Amino acid sequence: MDDKPDNVPVQPDLSASIRQARVESAERADAIAQVRELDIVRLKALESALEPVVDQAPQGVDLFDLALTQSEHPRLFVDMIAFVDMAHDKRTYRFFQDTRNGRVLMAESQSLNTIVAAVADYVARRLVERERAVTVDSRVAEGPRPQPAEANGPATWPIAKPRTRALHVPAAAATDSLAAAEPPKARRRRGVARRLGDALSLFLMLLGSITLALLLGVGVYWAWVTRLRDLWIHWIGAPPF
Repeated sequence: MDDKPDNVPVQPDLSASIRQARVESAERADAIAQVRELDIVRLKALESALEPVVDQAPQGVDLFDLALTQSEHPRLFVDMIAFVDMAHDKRTYRFFQDTRNGRVLMAESQSLNTIVAAVADYVARRLVERERAVTVDSRVAEGPRPQPAEANGPATWPIAKPRTRALHVPAAAATDSLAAAEPPKARRRRGVARRLGDALSLFLMLLGSITLALLLGVGVYWAWVTRLRDLWIHWIGAPPF
């Protein structure tokens, strides 16, 4: 009689799970590689169609250089800011341009000729912009052109602004006129104030002189009492006072 139950859970096998994951990853990688190869083939066909357009650019213009990147998401670059890639359906071409405001879709179509025409228009616009920039730079480098001088002088002569002339009055005459215009009372008051000011200035000068003399005397007396008297006694003899 068998005692084992019928619904015994099976232990998971990690090795088998790893092998299954590797198989799925390889299948996905093969599918991605196949899709990538398909994108590269379509972009190479577009590159071949664009080469005659880029070759028509003027000599010395190195703005355009077709370059196909062999990355996970292939792109065909027309220049540094424009490129073509494939959409998610792997049939539609998308022409982008990077601007200051972000990436702009210039054209999108499944037709190869439509994308070639869009790229040709883009190349033409870039060439015109370059010509304008070169013209502006040459004008700036040349500077302003000198105007030809007319035989009979300029059409209109410049009008000078009138100058205002100041009237210079001698100081003595002005003082005399002001003094004559003043009333007698004002003149007396002005004379008294001037005399008082002169007297006060003389008094302050005398007071300052007396104060300076007193300070010098006090300083000499203090020096005599503290030091000079002893030196006199030591070197000469009895002091005079």
